[in-house]
Amino acid sequence: MKVIRFLLFPIAVIYDIVTSIRNILFDKNFYKEKSFAFPVIAVGNLSVGGTGKSPQIEYLIRLLSKNYKLATLSRGYKRKTKGFQIVTSKHLAEDVGDEPLQFYKKFNDKVTVAVDANRVNGIQELIKQTNKPEVILLDDAFQHRKVKASLYVLLTKYEDLYVNDYILPTGNLRESRRGAKRADIIIVTKCPDDLSDKEQKDIIKKINPESYQELFFTTISYDTKLYGNQNILIDKLIGEEIIVVTGIANPAPFLQFLKSKNIKVRHLKFSDHHHFTKGDIEKIKLEYNNIVSLGKVILTTEKDFVRLENRVDNLFYLPIESSFLTNKQKFDTIIEGHVTTMLN
Repeated sequence: MKVIRFLLFPIAVIYDIVTSIRNILFDKNFYKEKSFAFPVIAVGNLSVGGTGKSPQIEYLIRLLSKNYKLATLSRGYKRKTKGFQIVTSKHLAEDVGDEPLQFYKKFNDKVTVAVDANRVNGIQELIKQTNKPEVILLDDAFQHRKVKASLYVLLTKYEDLYVNDYILPTGNLRESRRGAKRADIIIVTKCPDDLSDKEQKDIIKKINPESYQELFFTTISYDTKLYGNQNILIDKLIGEEIIVVTGIANPAPFLQFLKSKNIKVRHLKFSDHHHFTKGDIEKIKLEYNNIVSLGKVILTTEKDFVRLENRVDNLFYLPIESSFLTNKQKFDTIIEGHVTTMLN
């Protein structure tokens, strides 16, 4: 695979030129960006998939929904519908995308969840609503430059920093590393929870943020319970064998956590945002019937759960949260201060 990616380097050069020209045209105002007179916070990355955008959006929902009318806007990746949609209880993942449906199921009393591939139109539609939001969170919108967000939060994964990566298809970057300069905040995600001060300083030196940028470190925290038609303490599964079904970009940390709990894992891996077919469901059921365990469980991620719910029995998910290793209060203050300033 590495050899193939190396051989594709000429394509990466062309891709870099094309995306760089596009960014220059936006920077020089040849292409127009639409800005808004209220807080629009964009959360995204330079690389494809797996940096922890959903947990970070959820963190912002918890932070801001206490004091502000809030909306999230995503494109609704792999959905079968078109145009602007406000997510409701009638929607399935195939209608609006798995992550927006996850946000709705988790926070429908705190946030309006909407999807639209055209983010400018999506924002304009949201502010037409009777209960229009005061703050909009743009999910995975770092490269969507037709909207000029009021604040940009760039995520980069600890094990795959953008400064060590290359443009597609040789690497995983959607655009040049230079794009990081648009960020106001950079978050190194999915760090070990015991990341030392020295290693943090080494990463800061490597990323070398601009003077106007703030850099933070987060880790993934796992719940102590599985959720489904009942709640199960995860410690009840120690020594048991379970089926784990994932359709996410990088399931390795999830699996490592389960194994650290001495849980025996039989893993069925599918592609990111996978639409589960009848054949897939039958395969999952067959694996489930073959395990011999006192507490027979099919465990999946929260994102996958919304695509598998009501299709297999004994299905559970394990929630995760983004937790700051240091300077949590500083991050919260920057976000809340930005929102307050924009609204006053």
